[in-house]
This record gives sequence, C-alpha cells and structure tokens, in this order.
Amino acid sequence: MARLPRLYVPGVPNHVIVRGNNRQAIFGSEGDRIFFHRCLAERAPVHGVSIHAYVMMTNHVHLLATGSGSMSISRLMQSIGRRYVGYYNHQHDRTGTLWEGRHKSIPVETDRHLVDCQRYIELNPVRAGIVKHPADYPWSSHRHFAFDKPDTLVTPHELIVTLGYKGERTLAYRSLFEEDLDAETLQKIRSSVQKGWALGSDAFCKQLESLGGRRAQPRRRGPKPVQPALDLDDPNGV
Repeated sequence: MARLPRLYVPGVPNHVIVRGNNRQAIFGSEGDRIFFHRCLAERAPVHGVSIHAYVMMTNHVHLLATGSGSMSISRLMQSIGRRYVGYYNHQHDRTGTLWEGRHKSIPVETDRHLVDCQRYIELNPVRAGIVKHPADYPWSSHRHFAFDKPDTLVTPHELIVTLGYKGERTLAYRSLFEEDLDAETLQKIRSSVQKGWALGSDAFCKQLESLGGRRAQPRRRGPKPVQPALDLDDPNGV
C-alpha cells in the first residue's frame, strides 16, 4: 500500500517523528544532541515553524510543531536533515544515510488532543524505562514547562499558556504528569502516526480534507454481511 502524502495545513499542530535507519542511534554523544537542538532552534523561525514540545531519544525524535505555511515543516525537516547528517557523519567517521526514510507527521486537533500529544511526547523516556519521571530526562521540553527552565527551542502553544500565570501554569502542568496516558489514548496516537491519519474528531478530519486535498481518516466500513450458520450435520459443511 502506497504511503499517504503528509497532510500539512497552516496553523494546525503536527506530531512529527524522525527515526534512525534500521533503528540505529542518531545521537552518539551529548554534543550531538546539543547540535541538533541548536539546528532546530536556529532554523525553525527561518521556515516559519513553532516547536511546542520535543523529546530527543537515542534513535528517534518527536516534535509537536505548527507551521505557518503548508510546506514549512517539510522544509525545516529537510534543512535539519542535511545539516545534521553532514555533521554526524563527520563526527563519527561514517558515510551514507542516517534517517529511516522520510519523517512521519500527522495533524493534531488542538482542543481534543494537543495536551495528550504533548504528554505522549514528554513521557517517552518514562515508557522506554530510561527514567522514572519526565523531569529526570534532560533532552525534552518537559523542564521548560514544569519548572520554567529556559529553552530557546520551545514556543508554547496558546492552549498550554491558558493553564494560568507562570507559577500557576508550572504547577498545573506538573499535575498532568502524575500518571501516564490511558491505554486507549496511547493506542490512538500510535495508530494515527503509524497509518498517517489525523488525530482528531470527524469534523476536524473533514475540515482538513477540504483544505489539504486528501483523506485525513480511514473510510468507514459498513457492517459485515451476516454469514449463515454452518449446519454441522451437512456433509458439505466445514
């Protein structure tokens, strides 16, 4: 089955994932992560992208980002890819590709799923068993929101800003991480990313389809036809 083209609509947040080829590491040192962070922080404004949340794992990166144009995020990822791969290959005396094909990206409905998606991203190191709490992992946006640590890469989404004034906001934000996402929400986010569908309501998906020119959710299947019960005494039965 051919991959769906990525669906970018200006002003709509996207959950973006880029992985190492064959799940290989894309960061070999602290310096690699610092350089990748710097690349994103420098190039995101150039391409009209606001990065609301992120996590840099060993072999992949998650971003929650909004582009001002339909090509903003794609151009940012292409720019970062070229610059970082050149740096990484030089630093680690290697050649060839680093990424597992093209990056994945899905639109996220703000009111329903943005906070869940941000929690999903920052809880990644916890689910991976690397740390017990997202605040213990230095390579994500969590400390910026939960403890007001400056981060030049992060532009908070307006929905997060509405959690309250600075002191209130950090306390409210920390409370969001007292437990992991429920299994249904985790599965919904993972399935959407894997299949390339938008993360949102029917109304949100229909709006995206009218603006983006492709389906944003799978077609609904009708009920399966009722099969007659097998006659176990029928010699032609199974």
